[in-house]
Amino acid sequence: MEHRKKLLSMIGMAYKAGKIISGEDPVRKAIRKNSVKLLIIAEDASDNTKKRFINSAIYYHVPYFIYLTKAELSDSLGQKIRSVASVTDEGFAKHLISLMENSS
Repeated sequence: MEHRKKLLSMIGMAYKAGKIISGEDPVRKAIRKNSVKLLIIAEDASDNTKKRFINSAIYYHVPYFIYLTKAELSDSLGQKIRSVASVTDEGFAKHLISLMENSS
């Protein structure tokens, strides 16, 4: 649980620093511009949403994780319900990836 709290806190810091894009359309556009360093898809996102973003991540060679719930992701961003978020900063992305990989 400690990793999850750190992860949520780090996502919030990255968002405040302007290094996170959230919402389906803005994230899709950012992926196409190759500005996404990490994609986070909510565990409870619809199967269609998961499939669409996983396919985009694979096609554009973006690391992705299916992690957190929509509520957790949205709360960490201080936004309304979000199914996807992308990190545009390499440093934040590396740190978040290490937190998600070590939380299992």
